[in-house]
Amino acid sequence: MTALDGSRHGGIAVLADDLTSAGDGAAPFRRGGHAARILFSAPTAPLPGGPGVTAVDLGTRLLDETAAAARTERAARACTASRLLLKTVDSTLRGHVTAEVRAAWAGSRRSAVVLAPAFPAEGRVTVSGVQYVRGVPVHESEYARDPVHPVRCSDLAAVFPEAVRATPDRAAELPRLIDRGGLIVCSARTDADLDRLVAAVPDLADVLWVGSPGLAAALARRCARTDGDALPVPLPALRPLVAVGSANPATRRQLTALRARADVQGVTVGDDPAGEARTLRSLTAPVLTLGTPDARRPAPVAQTLARSLAAHVRALVDERLVDALVVTGGETAATVLHALGTTGIDLTDEPETGVARGTPLERPDLPVLVKAGGFGDDDLLLRLCHLVRHPADTPLRPRGEHA
Repeated sequence: MTALDGSRHGGIAVLADDLTSAGDGAAPFRRGGHAARILFSAPTAPLPGGPGVTAVDLGTRLLDETAAAARTERAARACTASRLLLKTVDSTLRGHVTAEVRAAWAGSRRSAVVLAPAFPAEGRVTVSGVQYVRGVPVHESEYARDPVHPVRCSDLAAVFPEAVRATPDRAAELPRLIDRGGLIVCSARTDADLDRLVAAVPDLADVLWVGSPGLAAALARRCARTDGDALPVPLPALRPLVAVGSANPATRRQLTALRARADVQGVTVGDDPAGEARTLRSLTAPVLTLGTPDARRPAPVAQTLARSLAAHVRALVDERLVDALVVTGGETAATVLHALGTTGIDLTDEPETGVARGTPLERPDLPVLVKAGGFGDDDLLLRLCHLVRHPADTPLRPRGEHA
């Protein structure tokens, strides 16, 4: 029996709570030879079958817990025929993790859940059921101070009291645990650990898989196609725009490094949209940046700033003053792409960990790179700008190598 055999006939479905999670979930499958598309609204009917992967940005990070659970359950119900169903969760456990996992389980009609949130490439590992970020329990890290979804607990056994625990060295027990049904929390320190856990399951369709980009990549390696289409090389951009809405310190360091270059100019979004628009049109640099203020803002203020940023982006795109976008922060990216009037993205590839590259369905001539806020070293935006301007170049740094 192959990895995706069984009675189900649909494609691969990924359910995510924001846009960057949808990209992170789909991109490894694209790299593995599957066509991939990200949709910006929850399905109301069964997803179409086929060999590709469909990732859905449910937008539940912005909802209250009850509404998030209801939307997630409806979406999972639309994906019951999928040969592989992955519900993404943030590797720092932000968001409505407990409610959404339970809702996806109920809607999926799978008897068992395998939960493996480790993302080793970014220093996020699960040890004895406890989630760590670079050696610190996540509830003691900067993510405990997230203004919208502060993380209060790192122990997945406390978050899911009914769960049983599994470890890579005892992966052979997974089929028995899955046959019994229930929720299984899997520890993992490395990508090899995740590969062992995935390899132990005879039929991936039997399980609701729950995890971060680390698990998505392990599943994609198991399901890799040898007959997939070659990844296309996008056309070079003449003038990219980098739009930054994430207040994560990692992203802010990346923006500071980018703005230090002589060939980069930018504007910070504030309370003077008309003045900002005039300034943007007067800039002459080959790379433009547009960012919200560094300090975190309350959610209503942050959303207002994101909408203002998105309006500026649309104006620059419509007037052909920029021809490629690099957007960081899931909520920011969703706001920008909605403002552009697009309903989804055809995914091209994942040039670096945590970065999805594609083209909007309604604007196929506009390359877009979407980066999660907390990912990458200080030079990541510099590399992404080089990438969109010189897409045929050899990658500046090997995949998975992190500072």
